[in-house]
Amino acid sequence: MTQEYINPDYVAEPEKVNTKKGLEGSVIDTSSVSKVNPDTNSLIYRGYPVQDLAENCRFEEVAYLMYKGELPNRTQLSEFEGLERSYRDISKDNLGVIKALPKKCHPMDSIRTAVSFLGCEDERIWDATPATNYDKAIRLLAKIPTMVAADYRFKKGLDFIAPRKDMTLAENFFHMCFGKVPDAQVVKAFDVSLILYAEHSFNASTFTTRVVTSTESDIYSATVAGIGALKGPLHGGANEMVMHMMIEIADPLKAEQWMLDALAKKRKVMGFGHRVYKSGDSRVPTMKKYALKMADLSGNKKWMQMYESLEKVMAEKKKIYPNLDFPAGPAYYMMGFEIDFFTPIFVMARTTGWSAHIMEQAASNRIIRPLSEYVGATQRSVKPLSERG
Repeated sequence: MTQEYINPDYVAEPEKVNTKKGLEGSVIDTSSVSKVNPDTNSLIYRGYPVQDLAENCRFEEVAYLMYKGELPNRTQLSEFEGLERSYRDISKDNLGVIKALPKKCHPMDSIRTAVSFLGCEDERIWDATPATNYDKAIRLLAKIPTMVAADYRFKKGLDFIAPRKDMTLAENFFHMCFGKVPDAQVVKAFDVSLILYAEHSFNASTFTTRVVTSTESDIYSATVAGIGALKGPLHGGANEMVMHMMIEIADPLKAEQWMLDALAKKRKVMGFGHRVYKSGDSRVPTMKKYALKMADLSGNKKWMQMYESLEKVMAEKKKIYPNLDFPAGPAYYMMGFEIDFFTPIFVMARTTGWSAHIMEQAASNRIIRPLSEYVGATQRSVKPLSERG
């Protein structure tokens, strides 16, 4: 009887499952980090409704929840905050890299480069044990705000302001950017925005970080990849586009007609609609509440008047509702931030969700490698150059 030859390099072709373009509606893995429920318009982090977390917790508590799976008690929070605050400083070399970047480069390019450099400085680059990745995650949480604030100052021709260790993450960021901490209500509104932006299931940037992690690359590379994905205006960059749109409209009394014209011309209007939510983003009511507070505090009501008009027309004409970027854009603008720094602030928040997913992916890993359907030319022969005319 002849023994059948088995090719040791042979890999059976996987069963093919056709999915929609953009993986719309596809479930590719499990996760315990967060859940978007389109049926009830709810978003939960580790089981907790995000609106409840925003009202009852500080961002640091939510960061701990992302990493550990449970909200901290007082002792755990104190230890976590002590560690985060001890990591806020960045090296002189990293500061030099940020300062040397072209002044006109987008702040997302700056933070992408600074995080990449941070990875170069870490000698534990290939150590991906759970304890080391947790430590790296806290370092990213602590240092990214310092990097963003440094870039903010340098782009304005101002001196760097070192981080303080006696402030919350939100307070310290205002201190590093402006040299002072604003009214507590402004700090609360900013902190709420960080909580709302912290995590959102398998969005484009989070999925990107998991793909990179699945190759057994490091947490810094995965974070840099996430930043690259978040930069796009169809993802994180939308909050910037919202504010540019409002500035273009300029007058709240013109907002209704502007939207009607935009819809008639089939113009893309940023800040509306969502791949998952069909009846409105569950985070919007909370962020809108704090954006309205910012309007009251600043005395500048025109952006939220414009908001109401644009929202009303889009709902009546298209039954499409705002996503988180729509109230976040004007809220950040009223806090005094430059528009092109809105998305780096998003990075500050989302690094918590990214890190949680990176650690989850690493704990039960399989390389993410989908198939594609080839639609190019059929197999053909190669002619020598002399026969190609």
